[in-house]
Amino acid sequence: MAAAAAVAEPKTKYDRQLRIWGDQGQAALEKASICLLNCGPTGTEALKNLVLGGIGSVTVVDGSKVEQADLGNNFLLDEGCLGQSRAKSICSFLQELNDAVKAKYVEESPATMIDTNPSFFSQFTVVIATQLPETSLLKLDSICRSANIVLVAARSYGLTGLVRVSIKEHCVIESKPDHFLDDLRLHKPWTELKQFAKSIDICDKDAVVHKHTPYIVILVRLAEKWADAHDGQLPSTRQEKREFKDLIRAHMLNVDEDNYKEAVESSYKVSVTPGISDDIRQIIDDSSSEVNMSSSDFWVLVAALKEFIANEGNGELPLEGTIPDMTSLTEYYVSLQKIYQAKAESDCLAMEHRVKSILKRIGRDPESISRAYIKTFCKNTRKLRVCRYRSMEEEFSAPVLSEVQKYFADEDSCFAMNFYILLRAVDRLAANYSRLPGIFDSEIDEDVPRLKLAAVSVLTEMGLNGASLSEDLITEVCRFAGAEIHPVAAFIGGMASQEVIKLVTKQFVPLMGTFIFNGIDLKSQVLAL
Repeated sequence: MAAAAAVAEPKTKYDRQLRIWGDQGQAALEKASICLLNCGPTGTEALKNLVLGGIGSVTVVDGSKVEQADLGNNFLLDEGCLGQSRAKSICSFLQELNDAVKAKYVEESPATMIDTNPSFFSQFTVVIATQLPETSLLKLDSICRSANIVLVAARSYGLTGLVRVSIKEHCVIESKPDHFLDDLRLHKPWTELKQFAKSIDICDKDAVVHKHTPYIVILVRLAEKWADAHDGQLPSTRQEKREFKDLIRAHMLNVDEDNYKEAVESSYKVSVTPGISDDIRQIIDDSSSEVNMSSSDFWVLVAALKEFIANEGNGELPLEGTIPDMTSLTEYYVSLQKIYQAKAESDCLAMEHRVKSILKRIGRDPESISRAYIKTFCKNTRKLRVCRYRSMEEEFSAPVLSEVQKYFADEDSCFAMNFYILLRAVDRLAANYSRLPGIFDSEIDEDVPRLKLAAVSVLTEMGLNGASLSEDLITEVCRFAGAEIHPVAAFIGGMASQEVIKLVTKQFVPLMGTFIFNGIDLKSQVLAL
């Protein structure tokens, strides 16, 4: 009984999130190790979310002591922490939130750690860098890329903030798009589906049977009838699609037959262009070079997919094997489910054989990729995503000029672009004057033109000599004085932790660009630079 309770407890603790990313996603979280650089409010908020979510272990790197100012914006610190190690105090409170998470700390300046001990970061799954200046961030990005470690940079600064993901390549199987067409293969039904459809008389005068024939059956039968009358072609033009809908309506016995209404609404699925989308074709083409022992499981599966399409798939991807709800007699619906599931299982089995053959060929254990992983891959082959990120060095030294110009010209994204430039300018000014602009009220008037000059230099390097920034915004950024305001820090920290979860679970698509939060207008924008 005790063992059963121990197993059940995590299921209860993480019940809500398990519904989102499932057992596999939760297992990935519990294996992950996170390094946080700087545990100010932004970093603490990010880590708090991950600890509550059951991340495996966290290591906090921060060499500062708790000061009075920390008590005003960091809810994990209290007066008893004054003068103590900030990293140690934060870890102590984090451990109270979830004792299943291992929390460690290193009392060291992140900048010093980056300069003197770069190999330290190779032990982690993800490094979250908060409040790092540009020079340190560039060095860290290079270190993480060399070790193939995910880097998530986050910064809150007054009423603005940013989040940026950096990794050479991130492959997503379960991208979980909000909207996606059901994989019903009505444009190319296989033998068992056609046989089942033919076993049902769609002209049956029995009112109960007629109004409870699944729309999949109706479309398969009438698409075949249409093709017989049109030299084997399915409806393609707008006029033909209208005529096909009329053909469906002509088979209705009564106007209130919901299944025929569903067939009319879904008639376009018959005309879906067969084959593979451009996005998936690009991923398959990317795998054109031969896989080897060092290839990731994802690319081994893509190589197997390429072989499957050319052979068992007959030009198609593996079937997903699920059908939507529809008006139907229970026995018809269950039969359809079994037909789709059997086809999906057959495709998955063929994929499994090809995966094992490839693994054996490249010298890996044929059982090293689990059947569960292959099955998940097969169910999601139409939704695969490969995300590749430019290095921060590339972004800063050679931004995509056309995109930058577009953002400056667009009213909605112009402020986000202004903030992006000014945050970089802040670091330049700080490097020259050993302090952030606006720290001293008496020098704000001098800091405004200094910040403007630094921003102009950033613009010039980006190839935007004629671009201008908002004078009011320059003044506001000076007035921010580098403050980490808790509501903004909580939002940016929340965004950062959300991206970490996507990256660790390899579910959903992470940010592709630099996320900028505009707290003045309560707007946000992702800049692809």
